[in-house]
Amino acid sequence: MKNSNSLRILSYFKPYALFVLLNALLAILINVSELANPYIIKVAIDDYIVGHKQGTGIMSIGLMYLGAVVAGAVFSYAQTILLNSIVQRIMYNIRIELFSHIQNMPLSFFDRNSSGRILTRVANDVETLNEMYSGVLIALFKDMFMLIGIVVVMLQMNLKLALLSFSVIPLIIVATYFYNIKARANFKRVRHLIAQINGFFAENISGMKLVQIFNRENEKYREFETLNSEYNKASIMEVILMAVFRPSAELINSLAISILIWYCTPGIFNSVIEIGVLFAFITYSKKFFGPINDMADKYNVIMAGSVAAERIFELMDNNEGIEDIEKGAEIPKVKGEIEFRNVWFSYNNADWVLRDVSFKVNPGETVAFVGATGSGKSTIINLIGRFYEIQKGEILLDGVNIKDIKLSELRRMIAVVMQDVFMFSGDIQSNIRLNNDEISDTEVVEATEYVNAHGFIQSLPGKYHEEVKERGCTLSSGQRQLLSFARAIAFNPAILVLDEATANIDTETEKIIQDSLSRISKDRTTLVIAHRLSTIKDADKIIVIHKGKIRESGRHEELLERNGIYKNLYDMQYT
Repeated sequence: MKNSNSLRILSYFKPYALFVLLNALLAILINVSELANPYIIKVAIDDYIVGHKQGTGIMSIGLMYLGAVVAGAVFSYAQTILLNSIVQRIMYNIRIELFSHIQNMPLSFFDRNSSGRILTRVANDVETLNEMYSGVLIALFKDMFMLIGIVVVMLQMNLKLALLSFSVIPLIIVATYFYNIKARANFKRVRHLIAQINGFFAENISGMKLVQIFNRENEKYREFETLNSEYNKASIMEVILMAVFRPSAELINSLAISILIWYCTPGIFNSVIEIGVLFAFITYSKKFFGPINDMADKYNVIMAGSVAAERIFELMDNNEGIEDIEKGAEIPKVKGEIEFRNVWFSYNNADWVLRDVSFKVNPGETVAFVGATGSGKSTIINLIGRFYEIQKGEILLDGVNIKDIKLSELRRMIAVVMQDVFMFSGDIQSNIRLNNDEISDTEVVEATEYVNAHGFIQSLPGKYHEEVKERGCTLSSGQRQLLSFARAIAFNPAILVLDEATANIDTETEKIIQDSLSRISKDRTTLVIAHRLSTIKDADKIIVIHKGKIRESGRHEELLERNGIYKNLYDMQYT
């Protein structure tokens, strides 16, 4: 893990510093109990087994050994519980921080990043980080103190034997260095491919109906097979690297023990070195390489966590266009006057979608925008809610530049009914209220009655508590559209935006909507984007957009008399 990311992760432990210190103390106690065991056996061998020392001391040594084992188990249990509790709390905080950051990202961010990729960050990468710290951090605390303790004990017992044991350390450092270079690059590739697979699944499961309609199952299968094959190759490489490194570490460990046995054997026969000392050094040598071998076993988790941390913080540090919804002024009473002054806008800062657009909507007016696909109609709606920032010009609400208005207030004033209605899993009532406790059950019912949705809701088995499955798949397009109208009205906005809101509605439902449109738009500014010109005949003003510019403006009858672009659009639909 890069130093900056390591330090950043450690900063999340700061609020739990006292518990971290307690955990470190427990790690020390665990290591003391484990380090004591080989020394106790060494004393038993040299003094009582080889030395034939008499007395009840051997019983005391046995009890000491048992006490060290029990104490180590108790301390290990306490450390595991304590450290896991800290780690889980930190993971909770990271998830909250990450999700909050994503919520404040502009729409342009979601245009560039697939839902599968974002989901990988929030779910997979955080869970990978959790696995690393839950599985590795516990061992890391203990192993760090274990290595220090072993070095101290071995140096005190026999300096020459300790140096012989440590002579193979450069070999393990070299092996670890080269493994780290190869494994890190491969891990990045694995994580990248996992994100691609998640994105592929999310996109294709959502669009499965389209895939089946056009009979593209085989093509999508081959596309996934290619992606999965790349992931399989990267995963196999991961196994190969581990298969080389793990035995290498074991071999180096065995080499250290062989050197000890080779050196100590003549000394034991000459009574210069005690058998218990050799036993203790072999045991300490195994314990010394134990943490290294343990790291080799957990290297997959460590590397995955390292890459996951990089990707998580890369997302957290992405502040391009970040929205501060609480910055700006409040407008206590909104009239609903909207004005575009010489607005220029491009999604990529190159190709202008809107070119020097200027118009004014008076409070309470219903204004419709029409034009060919790609003319810029929906873009105007996105700009009013500041989902994108304009390059030139001004957008005013009640005479105030919307950049100076608190974003949370601006969006609270506007309700948008879109062509593609999104429904959340839950029930009818929660999809209208959207967890806004300020909207009462009575107001929910009133909103549905207002848009003529109450009737079909009452016909459902569960009525307002009827279960809504993912994306509202059990409801018809017309029913989902009526619910979106009710949702907008329930929030009582000052400005209502209908973005192709009747495009997916049948003729009968369209008549129901038309009956309620006059009530919906009453006393509020209403902006309508529609391809069906029959739905906007009664608008106070119709603005014709063509290639990013306003070409015509006026009422329905006036525009027909001009015999221009609007007349052509009307004739194409009704002649």
